[in-house]
Amino acid sequence: MPQFLSDGIAIAYESHGAGPPVLLIHGFGSSGKVNWLDTGWVETLTAAGYRAITIDNRGHGASRKLYDTRLYFAHDMALDAVRLLDHLGIRRCAVVGYSMGARIAAFLALAHPERVGALVLGGMGLNLTSGLADSEEIIEALTAESLDLVSGRVGRQFRIFADHNKADRAALAACMVNSREPMSADDARRIGVPTLVAVGSDDEMAGSAEALAALLPRAEAFTIPRRDHMRATGDKAFKAATLAFLARQAG
Repeated sequence: MPQFLSDGIAIAYESHGAGPPVLLIHGFGSSGKVNWLDTGWVETLTAAGYRAITIDNRGHGASRKLYDTRLYFAHDMALDAVRLLDHLGIRRCAVVGYSMGARIAAFLALAHPERVGALVLGGMGLNLTSGLADSEEIIEALTAESLDLVSGRVGRQFRIFADHNKADRAALAACMVNSREPMSADDARRIGVPTLVAVGSDDEMAGSAEALAALLPRAEAFTIPRRDHMRATGDKAFKAATLAFLARQAG
């Protein structure tokens, strides 16, 4: 995978197709490949005439692994995304994030609205303003010597996911401490770019899509039917709603 340096940190990315660019920011414990290629997002976007750009967030995928918790604030990871756009010579594009990636995308749109033409926050509702309540359980699960020692349901989900992806669990545990950085409600109200907030109907981690959409000045909510947090990522209805939303912004 190609890489570039963001404040001295090697960040991996890939670019697929041609057309209007869409930056895809993956969730915690995932990667560009797992979150966007394996789920069919890249194929869906390129078939619709877009250029799909994936980034591996710091500590994930093929990007550099870091073990200092102070290097994983969501607003800093948003700067990685901005620097990728600079590296690729992209002035403005649509940004799609899922879960932690949606939190990063929201901080990107807050600090650099001129770079974001449209914003899709998947797997992230009102918990954008509150962080993640299960973070300690997830950290304990990631640092346990074996899965057999993990009893909590949420912790087991993330441990199994990390093991399946052969992720660096120590780096992920460091990431979990501050990547859940909440955004104040006042700051959320300052995100003025057109936004789609999409959350699964059975998602117990994201918070209300409708409540977050009501907070944002130019947002609409979409419920991904019959999906929880883990299974909503590659859902066909989510993809269709995103394509329709992007088409409306282009029009």
